[in-house]
Amino acid sequence: MIKRINQLAKKKKEEGLTPEELKEQKELYAVYLQNIREQVKAQLDVRVNPSRPQECDCCGEHHHHGGKCQH
Repeated sequence: MIKRINQLAKKKKEEGLTPEELKEQKELYAVYLQNIREQVKAQLDVRVNPSRPQECDCCGEHHHHGGKCQH
């Protein structure tokens, strides 16, 4: 997909695109951007909602007591 996007971008710059190519380029950009958005969202979801407990700020250990250090 990226290869085709680059081909169309180069052709657009050098000689212009046909209406069909412009439509194809627009559709490819939409799919590409949607994929990027999904990847970013997935990465943010992992960072915001980690699957393992957070480390304690004072001792660096993983606690299972509501995040309050008992050291």
